[in-house]
Amino acid sequence: MQKLIKTATLILALTLISGCVYKRDLAQGNYITEGMVEQLQPGMSRDQVVGVMGSPLLEAPFDANQWDYIFRLDKAYGGVQQRRVTLTFANDRLVDINQRGDLSEDIQLRTQDDVGPAVDGASPMGELPETQPEAAPRSAPDAGGTLPRGGEPATSEPLEL
Repeated sequence: MQKLIKTATLILALTLISGCVYKRDLAQGNYITEGMVEQLQPGMSRDQVVGVMGSPLLEAPFDANQWDYIFRLDKAYGGVQQRRVTLTFANDRLVDINQRGDLSEDIQLRTQDDVGPAVDGASPMGELPETQPEAAPRSAPDAGGTLPRGGEPATSEPLEL
């Protein structure tokens, strides 16, 4: 009987602890908006497309004329949203735009400021120092020479010791 109580207590404790896991949204791929896709026009060059959409996530390995832009957001406490835009080129000019997924509504990405659970009464700004540290002296008065700064070569004159 005592062994059964210990086992039941252990199972209950493990069940309670397993529910205390912090999850966060996981965004992967190229962020795609409806406005970006609306800017694409047939006849655009590859450089113009990169200017609008960024570099493609995937280039078809056997067909260099197809670029895929994929965005997937796996919400921590929700579902998965996925968008895909496939662009086809002929003679280095955009000829076809194929999109999958709902681009009509923007996906709200959480900022990195809210990473981790919030702590009441804690301010990350309160941990910063009030003033900046003083800059290092430009010369070494004891040695009689000048210290080199970043990007500057040291003087060719030897320092006196």
